[in-house]
Amino acid sequence: MVVRHDLDLDAIGEISDLPPDSSPIQLGTEGRFDERAFTVVGRIVYEHADGGWNEWHLVFADGTSGWLSDAQAEYAVSTLVAPPPQPLPEATAVTVGVGYPWRGEDLQVTTLTRARYTGVEGELPFEYWGKDEVLFADLRGHEATFATFDYSETPPLLFVGRLVEYDDLSLRQLRSFDGW
Repeated sequence: MVVRHDLDLDAIGEISDLPPDSSPIQLGTEGRFDERAFTVVGRIVYEHADGGWNEWHLVFADGTSGWLSDAQAEYAVSTLVAPPPQPLPEATAVTVGVGYPWRGEDLQVTTLTRARYTGVEGELPFEYWGKDEVLFADLRGHEATFATFDYSETPPLLFVGRLVEYDDLSLRQLRSFDGW
């Protein structure tokens, strides 16, 4: 893999093929979220002790980016909140049940997942190499509010959005499977 930094190119190593998955989403898939059109331009594949999931990098029509989490047919769209309105808990202090205030509601940590990258493709808004295992804390609130504390960076990152139904994304240009 070669990475471009302005006019310089850096060879960072070799990467393997992506593991097979059953997601119909692919690079170039288009859809809508909150009446905002988006295109899928990148993907990170994560693996953890109990399975794996895809994080699809979205670019909205206005040029901003977001993420579509695709995990066991559960979908959430989120965007980076930078800086977070208050500091996130340290990775060693975050536990299931910990609350985090967000716009008048208390989001609760529901899942802690230690995952590792198993593949990437397309365009990503950050450098992903050199990260072994990463802690993610998923939070839920009322009305399908969804958030993630992402401990891949220092300080950790906050992504907030909501859970969505597959059909509500109005996806097109999907991957087809033989026999479907």
